[in-house]
Amino acid sequence: MKLDEAREQVARANRIVANEGVLDAFGHISMRHPNDPSRYLLSRSRAPELIQPEDVLEFTLDSEPVKPPTERLYGERVIHGEIYKARPEVMAVCHHHAASILPFCISGADLKPVYHLGATMGGAVPFWDQRDDFGNTTLIVGKAEEGASLARALGDNWMVLMRRHGATVAGRTLQELVFRTIYTTRNAGMQIQAHALGHVSPLNAEETQLAGDYNLQPSPVARAWEYWNVRLDKAEGAWRPEPRKATARNVSRKPAKPAARKKAVKRRR
Repeated sequence: MKLDEAREQVARANRIVANEGVLDAFGHISMRHPNDPSRYLLSRSRAPELIQPEDVLEFTLDSEPVKPPTERLYGERVIHGEIYKARPEVMAVCHHHAASILPFCISGADLKPVYHLGATMGGAVPFWDQRDDFGNTTLIVGKAEEGASLARALGDNWMVLMRRHGATVAGRTLQELVFRTIYTTRNAGMQIQAHALGHVSPLNAEETQLAGDYNLQPSPVARAWEYWNVRLDKAEGAWRPEPRKATARNVSRKPAKPAARKKAVKRRR
């Protein structure tokens, strides 16, 4: 993938997840550099819904900008850099504060997969309390050691809850990350609603593994990615329906030329 294309994908991923109601003025999505695993791509400090390709900058894994910045940067970019350091297979990261996730971050209740698409969270969602390692803070993860602590809590999992703060999600591709971020957020809302009805029956370990693997195959992820892109284009006023392809059924036959019809009449006479 070319760098310009990667910047476009990162910008769209941010706008897609904002359009789907997960990100608001805060939160951010990054992607590991497509040609240099020792760098990653992240926007300048801007609301996700507004991010354009030219906003996306290159950072080292120490979360330092490759070029001197002319704009403000995200204070929590160390979340991304420290996870990329700890997990070479991770290619994209999202940090968010979705409303359906926050009750779990506040209460400490376990987030569990309660439907098949929610299984993409994996078998466990660990819980990180910044206070355990750093005492009372602003709750902003702005120091490298704080980002490293969060990365250790994430471990080999794909999602970690942050007490009183939000969640951080990882993926093996940008598209997988978007898929997991959106559907785990929806799963959280469904789990809360189900509790209001009474007994909640989450997926068991084997169901979680099977359903998670199935839904993260290229075909389901591509189908969802196309859908979210069209929804974004419609929201931004950029969507145009593709022209209908010609088929044997929808292509009318051309009328015979007048000369040919005349000759045919003469022959019948």
